[in-house]
Amino acid sequence: MDIKEEIRVASLADVPEGELLSVELDGVQVLLARSGGTVFAVRDQCSHEDAPLSDGEIEDDGTVTCPWHFSRFCLRTGAALDAPAYDPIETYAVRVVDGEVLLSRAGGAGGAAR
Repeated sequence: MDIKEEIRVASLADVPEGELLSVELDGVQVLLARSGGTVFAVRDQCSHEDAPLSDGEIEDDGTVTCPWHFSRFCLRTGAALDAPAYDPIETYAVRVVDGEVLLSRAGGAGGAAR
C-alpha cells in the first residue's frame, strides 16, 4: 500500500467512545480505539507475546492494557509504557471523513483523528 493511500476500515459509529474494535488492513489486524473523542489506530498485537490488544481495556489516559500480562501502550505513539513489553507497537494515520474511518500506514508516527 502506498503511504498516501487511505483505506476505509469502519464507520465512526462502529467505534464508540471508550471501546475497542479490531479491523483488517492489508492482512494485518489493526486496533481502533476512541478516547476523548479521538480515534486512534495501532497494531492489534502486543509486542511482548502477541496478545490481541482488542481483548484488553482502553484506559481514560489514552492507553490500552494488554489482556495477558497487563503491559500498557500509548494509543497516540504506540510506546510501551509498562513491562513486560518494551518494544512499541506500530501506529497508523487516521482520518475521519463524513463519518468514515480512513487509515494509512503512518511509518511509525502516531495517528489520531477527531
